[in-house]
Amino acid sequence: MPVDSADDIKAVLDYETIAVVGCSSTPGKAAHDVPNYLLEQGYDVIPVNPFADEIFGKPVPDSLAEVDAEIDVVCIFRPSDEVGEIVDAALERDDVDVIWTQLGIRDDDAADRAENAGRTVVQDRCMRVEHRRLVA
Repeated sequence: MPVDSADDIKAVLDYETIAVVGCSSTPGKAAHDVPNYLLEQGYDVIPVNPFADEIFGKPVPDSLAEVDAEIDVVCIFRPSDEVGEIVDAALERDDVDVIWTQLGIRDDDAADRAENAGRTVVQDRCMRVEHRRLVA
């Protein structure tokens, strides 16, 4: 079952490197403003988007497979029907500990696969909201 206790979510927020799949280059969109907030809080944010070359002054890989750095958390800003494919890509990596889907995004089957593979899953929650509530 995806984590939902304050203690478990706070533990996830202790990780440092977050790959944001679906990160947007457009200020005002949640997929831009939430990762930007996380950057401002000191997280190492890796934007992932096949339609952008640079976000937050960083080069943007097209997919998780193209991320050279170690990833702790994969944060998903894509529609729920795309989550399964993203989770499968995350599971191909040995370094991903957490799969987090943003507010309004969930895929219970993909969450089950991730949990069965030993990953922590947070679904349908905003990282900025949870950070402000539990850490800031």
